[in-house]
Amino acid sequence: VQLQASGGGLVQPGGSLRLSCAGSGIIFSIDTKGWYRQAPGKQRELVATISTGGETKYADSVKGRFTISGDNAKNTVFLQMNSLKPEDTAVYYCNVVIWGIDYWGQGTLVTVSS
Repeated sequence: VQLQASGGGLVQPGGSLRLSCAGSGIIFSIDTKGWYRQAPGKQRELVATISTGGETKYADSVKGRFTISGDNAKNTVFLQMNSLKPEDTAVYYCNVVIWGIDYWGQGTLVTVSS
């Protein structure tokens, strides 16, 4: 299983970014897809997840600003990030869970700064 994340970059506070993650080598059904992030000096934390059935879950800090979506047929997951804040600065990792096993992408850096 390989996950390729893209879409990170430098954005000003209040701006938007859209992260994408494409999976390959996946031959079994995915349980959930999601995004996590890790800021410097902090532990990796959940940002948002989406189940195969479309049920979503968000961290309180991003509710109302971020939207997760996915395409089950194409094994892709997206994260639309609006109203970005400096505290959203982190490396964002995409994640899929297949039969209870976590698989991670390589991470994409999001920097929110003026």
